[in-house]
Amino acid sequence: MGYYLNSTQGYSLYESETKKPYFVDKTAMLKELIPLVKEGNNHLCITRPRRFGKSVMAEMIGAFFGKGADSSRIFDSLKIAQESRNSLADSAEVCEAFDYREYMNQYNVIYLNFAEAANLSKSFDEFMNRIERFLIRDFRKAFSDVDFWEGLSSVELMKMIHDDTQESFILVFDEWDCIFHKTYTTDEDRRNFINWLAALTKDKGYIALSYMTGILPIAKYSSGSTINNFMEYTMATDDLFSEYFGFTETEVDELYHRYEARTSERNISREDLKYWYDGYRTPSSERMYNPRSVVEALTRNRIRSYWKSTGSYVEISTYIRHDRDDIKKDVALMVAGEAVKANVEEYAATEMSLTTRNEILSAMVVYGFLNYEDGKVHIPNKELMDEFAKTIRERKDLGYINRLAIESDRMLTATLKGDTKTMGEILQFVHNTETPLLDYNDETELTAIVNLVYLAARDSYYVERENKAGKGYVDFIFYPEKMGDDGIILELKVDDTPEAAIRQIKDRSYALKFQGKMAEKKRHFGRILLVGIGYDKKKKDHCCKIEVLH
Repeated sequence: MGYYLNSTQGYSLYESETKKPYFVDKTAMLKELIPLVKEGNNHLCITRPRRFGKSVMAEMIGAFFGKGADSSRIFDSLKIAQESRNSLADSAEVCEAFDYREYMNQYNVIYLNFAEAANLSKSFDEFMNRIERFLIRDFRKAFSDVDFWEGLSSVELMKMIHDDTQESFILVFDEWDCIFHKTYTTDEDRRNFINWLAALTKDKGYIALSYMTGILPIAKYSSGSTINNFMEYTMATDDLFSEYFGFTETEVDELYHRYEARTSERNISREDLKYWYDGYRTPSSERMYNPRSVVEALTRNRIRSYWKSTGSYVEISTYIRHDRDDIKKDVALMVAGEAVKANVEEYAATEMSLTTRNEILSAMVVYGFLNYEDGKVHIPNKELMDEFAKTIRERKDLGYINRLAIESDRMLTATLKGDTKTMGEILQFVHNTETPLLDYNDETELTAIVNLVYLAARDSYYVERENKAGKGYVDFIFYPEKMGDDGIILELKVDDTPEAAIRQIKDRSYALKFQGKMAEKKRHFGRILLVGIGYDKKKKDHCCKIEVLH
């Protein structure tokens, strides 16, 4: 057992993961990898945003294939064992039979988390020397019978080992791109790192599998044929392997059942998990939840934002503030709940060199701040919406977007006080401000404006938009998060009166939806405010009316 070669690190980390109450078994992915290992000389790079389970999967792969420890007590009870039994039981016409035990703990695995080495180093040379030193030590220790020459690199030693012993290797590299974000690396350092990866993996028949994970794709950093031996799989463009990163709807259902069984005083509903952490989609439109946030919420029995501010978001927000390529317009529309068209180019997504609108939006997708679907990007859930809302409410240098956010505090206060005059004035201000963004000629665009002016409500309300309620579809329902607060049902009308809007709320029994959900949450509330907003296109005027439902 060495530091990187056949170490027990991946085994220990994955074993501890399987013992956690909200562990999700993704070992079926091994069934996808085993044929690749059997073929040999396969190289994968799977990129996902932070907090999407990349490290856990790397640990799993290292624990399964590596010789460092007997991992049968982990995997014999997991899905890969069942997949194998089913395969052996099925006929050859159904699938090629495989026995997972033929591959478990049979390979020399180099398991390397580049972030660990990068964080312990103060320069690129120190980073590379640290990796080389440990690899050379591991090789000499594990293959002491091989007559090594002095002064050889890790790449050269690995070739000598194979030539003498016919041993093959599996490489598992986590956070492969972390070195590109270190301030101590230069462009030359980055090129040298790519060249080292190419020398280690390219045209090496003794590498059964190279498996790399990170946030940014290799194509961003590798020009031409430097390291074109890797097949890249991204969340936005590739379905293969997508089910193994993030939680599916079915998996979250199972986790919630566990939560119900182990938690006597439950503060989270299943709907809360969807509202806060869902919203990502695979290219085939399968729903995906942010896995770490789901686990954090269930473990702590508290629904909230568990997104940690990162340097990447700070850097991206700089481009928003500078309004590079009119990006503020897109952010304003997305905060209003709209999706905007974008050409996501993941190979161009790095905060080091964002120059165009598409690159900025691409970076937001790669880092997990936006979801990409059907040629459009949007903010996926409340957790991320809160991050964007916080940014635009705190940054005065965001100009009119910041002013809209400030007005949203006044708008909510005026609504709860029944001050329809102030409400109309605020809507008029927002309309005049937002005219360059929207034609403002139908209820869809009016809905976007209302979303902006009620931005502050998201701090204390669960806001549903255009949802089935009673006998039709209601524009907005504001469910109070705090006991005793007023609820709001809001209907919009273009070229009609606010009275007509309130009449529709009553005639279609929208209040039943509100009352039912609050009863489901076992949450007492104050009044139910019926809010009607009408907009006259000819007069370009807003009228508001509020009634208390009795």
